[in-house]
Amino acid sequence: MDAVNLSKQHPEQYKLLAGLDASVAASLSAADLDPLLVELVKIRVSQLNGCAFCLRMHTRDAIAKGETTDRLALVAAWWESQYFSEQERAALALAEEVTQLPVPERRSWENGSLTAEQVSAISWLAIVMNSWNRLAIRSHYPVAP
Repeated sequence: MDAVNLSKQHPEQYKLLAGLDASVAASLSAADLDPLLVELVKIRVSQLNGCAFCLRMHTRDAIAKGETTDRLALVAAWWESQYFSEQERAALALAEEVTQLPVPERRSWENGSLTAEQVSAISWLAIVMNSWNRLAIRSHYPVAP
């Protein structure tokens, strides 16, 4: 059997995920998180999950919002560079922790640069991005030049 496009097979579930995504976006805005930080988290979660569809989409979104190619090139190794602020580093570490669910818990993101509201909003962002990645990968969304 060819790949099944989950969003077309069950559009109601897709709409519910889109609604959750919109709710998380509102939480990110209410938590006063920079839109570029949000895109970096989406990109990093998509890298970890190997989701080409989401990587292309969010890289383009980040560029449109003013992100630099240098920083985009280094997201995969953010801890090795000085390109990212303390808050961005904390957000990326938190998103990795949510995505990879390490044992024992790392908690390297706890550097004081994120409020409780921001920790919650970024955690929900990573949860939703993991869902979008799995939807796109499982549905084999096309990613052609």
